[in-house]
Parts: sequence; C-alpha cells; structure tokens
Amino acid sequence: MELEPYAAERHSFGITDWQTVKPGEHAGEMGTATWRCRQFGDIRVRIVEYSPGYLADHWCSKGHILFCLEGELHTELEDGRRFILTPGMSYQVADNAETHRSSTATGAKLFVVD
Repeated sequence: MELEPYAAERHSFGITDWQTVKPGEHAGEMGTATWRCRQFGDIRVRIVEYSPGYLADHWCSKGHILFCLEGELHTELEDGRRFILTPGMSYQVADNAETHRSSTATGAKLFVVD
C-alpha cells in the first residue's frame, strides 16, 4: 500500500506546550469535554479531557485518530459494536466511515488528530 507523502512544507517545525493552550468546555449529553486545541492548516490537534460520567451529545461521522493518555474511553458505533480504549491504546476512523459516539464512566484524557 502506497501512502500519500506528508506535505512538510505546509507545516514548519513547532512545539506545543499544552498547558498554555486555553481550554474550552463542551457539554455532552452528560458531563463535559474540555478541549485544548491547535489548528495546523486543515489538521486539528487536541488534548481532550472527558469528565467522569461523560456521554457525547451526538453521533460523530468525522474521521479521527485518538490516543488514550489516561482513563478509559468507551466508543460505540452506530451499528452496535463497542470498543474500549485504555492508556497506550488508539483508534483511527475515516471521515463518514463509521458513525461513533464516546462515553466514559471514570473520565479519560486523549490526544486527538482530525
């Protein structure tokens, strides 16, 4: 399988100190998601922290790469399949490929690229 080359000329080298990125809060159906977000051209990179008891307020069709840093994230696909991420695990889904929704009983912290 051939991969499309990364267009490095579009993104200069940079460092992000995530503690200096202003957080924004997003309400779920239950609980909240706190995002620290950077935009690099058409790539959005985030640290997302879900409160204990969080349940997303929508089904998402956007593509993402998620890496679990802390806690436990439950992801349900619209077809009923369910997956659990724990620290060190990731998932990837393409735009419009598998509609999904996240929740967590204990809280979770993720690194997300979309």
